[in-house]
Amino acid sequence: ELVSFLSQYITLRPGDLIYAGTQPPVDVIKPGDTVEVEVEGVGVLKNQVVADKD
Repeated sequence: ELVSFLSQYITLRPGDLIYAGTQPPVDVIKPGDTVEVEVEGVGVLKNQVVADKD
C-alpha cells in the first residue's frame, strides 16, 4: 500500500529506499542530529536533520 501510494506522486526506481516506522528504542530526532542507515554490501547513507523552514 505504501509503495502504491508513493508511486502516485513520485517515480520509484530500482534501488530506491522507503523508510517507514522505527524500531525501539524510540527517540525524538531534532535539528543537528544525524540519521544513519547501512545496507550491507551497498553502503551507508547519512542525513543531518535540519529545522523546518516555518
